[in-house]
Amino acid sequence: MLLRNLSNFNIVQTLYFLVVFLITITVHEVAHGYTAYKLGDPTARNMGRLTLNPIKHIDIIGFIMIMLIGFGWAKPVPINPRNFRNPQKGMAISALAGPASNFCMAIIGMIFFRISYIALLQNFIYVDDSNFWFNFLISCVDFFRTFLTLNIWFGLFNLLPVPPLDGSRIVSYFLPPRLSYQYAQIERYGFIVLIALLYTGILSRPLMWFSDRIISVINFVLDLIPFLRLG
Repeated sequence: MLLRNLSNFNIVQTLYFLVVFLITITVHEVAHGYTAYKLGDPTARNMGRLTLNPIKHIDIIGFIMIMLIGFGWAKPVPINPRNFRNPQKGMAISALAGPASNFCMAIIGMIFFRISYIALLQNFIYVDDSNFWFNFLISCVDFFRTFLTLNIWFGLFNLLPVPPLDGSRIVSYFLPPRLSYQYAQIERYGFIVLIALLYTGILSRPLMWFSDRIISVINFVLDLIPFLRLG
């Protein structure tokens, strides 16, 4: 019984991860495209990318990679900086919108995690592991924990100042034109740099530190709301 439950748990966790990944990348890319549209660039809208249909945003190779090694990517939303009044500023704001959407989703994830967890605690003495309501609440807690965690990590990762990640677009805005151009040339080596950073584990500790700080801030704010307090 225990081995079967553990096996099912791993399968369910994998499914949760894939579902959350699709939601995360979809909202992230739509945030880029919608922000660019509001700033004057209709490219994403004209190409049908301002949609919450995840199929429109899946990069096949990136999706296969996320299933095989846990690292993947979406199909970038097309943005034409020439449609912005201030191209560098427009690109920076559009880039920032992606991670910002992830942090907003992390807050939503934490709210529903707390609601699910509180409901589980309130009903714990009335149910057992064969009860549908108990299993449903456990599933909700696990799902929203995954939703919260993945969105924070995805947002932080995309803020790294490594081209072509969103962080590089933001950094580029603050650089002089010549230096900004030279900085953009790193993009051809960006994928190699990212793979090296991921597999050497250099990013793990700083990303974990920032993730913990963000979670602490979210918890502090939500603790001010009486019906969302965990303790």
